[in-house]
Amino acid sequence: MQKCCVSCYRSGYFPPFGPLVQCGRVERVLVLNASYEPLNVCSLRRAHVLVWKGKAEILESLAQPLRTASTAYTRPHVIRLVSYVRVPRGVTRRISRRVLFARDGWQCAYCGTEGSRLTLDHVVPRSRGGTSVWENVVTSCAPCNHRKGDRLLEETGMTLRTTPRPPTPVLFIRLAAEHVPDTWRTYLPGLEPATAAAA
Repeated sequence: MQKCCVSCYRSGYFPPFGPLVQCGRVERVLVLNASYEPLNVCSLRRAHVLVWKGKAEILESLAQPLRTASTAYTRPHVIRLVSYVRVPRGVTRRISRRVLFARDGWQCAYCGTEGSRLTLDHVVPRSRGGTSVWENVVTSCAPCNHRKGDRLLEETGMTLRTTPRPPTPVLFIRLAAEHVPDTWRTYLPGLEPATAAAA
């Protein structure tokens, strides 16, 4: 049983329709906060439960309804939570190579090289007191990583092309959905097309 199905079961409601899949994959729905800020994506089943329980409203729907033996429901595509959910700004997600590379545009943060030999680099090396936080970890090609080694930037003459920052929720949404529908783009400001396939 999928995680979203367990959540539905525990909430006291399990939709009678079968697996909600699209093109062989679990169908995804964009979730917005009450302020219209993008939060994440969830399964179609979970989105239906949120709407059914009155915790969310449908902003965009698909033509094909959700059907049971006796009832047809609107098929959500974008939903908005009725009550505002506070997102703690101090809580950041764990760094992963996939998200890091996507944040940096699949390019070396030092020279701009693209390719398959990308790795991660601590701007301030851990041996020099650097920590594994988004502001201190960047994408690096192997030659730049080797050149920089265990030194600080001012000791190498190297510079960063951009200032590293924590990824935006939009980036996580783009990575969570293999395809971002045009309907979603209205609600995802600053969304740029992926520049490379997921690693």
